[in-house]
Amino acid sequence: MKLSELQKKLIAAARANPPSDRVPYAFEKRITALLAARPVLDRWALWSRALWRGAVGCLAVMALLSAGSFFIPQNSGSAGDLAQEFENTMLASTDPGTQDTDNTW
Repeated sequence: MKLSELQKKLIAAARANPPSDRVPYAFEKRITALLAARPVLDRWALWSRALWRGAVGCLAVMALLSAGSFFIPQNSGSAGDLAQEFENTMLASTDPGTQDTDNTW
């Protein structure tokens, strides 16, 4: 069946059966009851649920990393004091013995 023939048949069927002006019994009451039965969207509850889920995920990652750092053996020979290494790295540019005098800005 061609599309134009189908369209003509559908339009003819719609014209033969016009819509009624009559409203079904208690239509308004049914609609208002459906609207009242819908739960109200609580945005604060959505935010708090999302934040708690995020906190639980962060706690799980923290627990895994803490357990990993506790159970992984430390090589005391190759790894020095982390605080001392960090300080040396941060203060390396201010150390006069390591500065290059030819490369000035």
